[in-house]
Amino acid sequence: MKRFIITADDFGLDTAVNDAVEQACQGGILNTASLMVGAPAVDDAVARAKRLPQLHVGLHLTLVDGCPVSAPDDVPDLIEPDGEFGTDLFCRGVRFFFLPRVRKQLAMEIRAQYEAFHATGLFLDHVNTHKHLHMHPTVLTLILDIGQDYGIRAMRLPYEPLRISQGPWKGFASKLVWSVFLAPWLALMRYRLHRCGIRHNDYLFGLAHTGSMDEATLLGLLDCLPEGISELYFHPATIRTVELEQRMPSYHHDKELAALLSPVARMYMNDPQYQRISFSDLREAKV
Repeated sequence: MKRFIITADDFGLDTAVNDAVEQACQGGILNTASLMVGAPAVDDAVARAKRLPQLHVGLHLTLVDGCPVSAPDDVPDLIEPDGEFGTDLFCRGVRFFFLPRVRKQLAMEIRAQYEAFHATGLFLDHVNTHKHLHMHPTVLTLILDIGQDYGIRAMRLPYEPLRISQGPWKGFASKLVWSVFLAPWLALMRYRLHRCGIRHNDYLFGLAHTGSMDEATLLGLLDCLPEGISELYFHPATIRTVELEQRMPSYHHDKELAALLSPVARMYMNDPQYQRISFSDLREAKV
């Protein structure tokens, strides 16, 4: 049995994203969304989610390239002069690991985002992070420790098998190097999730095609899904707004929405070899 979860990230970033999530949930194959609780259109996203009982919503913790939930004076080492998180993943990761004052502020912000999600009244289906920052061991520790107070049960494992995701041979060498580099961090993450009893997917698809998960890519991935639990994630939007242009200038949001609304993709929902599920459907990981 090939079980899969179809997720839209950045729910709440813009009303164009929220429109796309609602359309893809009502008329397409989308069943899961990850909510950015500090984003401009979060209230609109929460209102839509409450109208869509079939939509499973999780927390999309944002610690880079976004806005904090905490007051700026409480997290001065996390933000830039414009009041937003920086975008340099490497430098931020080094600071998270080596500077105690930064870790303290990081913990405060993570708790604030959990608290903001809790205040929505939505059930916490899963947790993941913007730019997959939860692969960082310090960030993962804080998410797991603080998450116990808010009912964390499932998390995204960002493992994309190269043999399926690499697509065209162009860029294969760089993808291979990146895959080898990530392998020990993913192994550590998988071990820690199991030790904490946190549910997770086996595979993630969308990393190699971030911003270009169009219909052809989606159908190609569905045709070769491995056995187990796969998550396929998207960044859909109905129109290209100023916010989306600024943050994701190379993404094809409209094509990703079209993929989620694809009549051919909907046919997979009726195939007995496939089963669409949510993170909440997963059994607890063995401790």
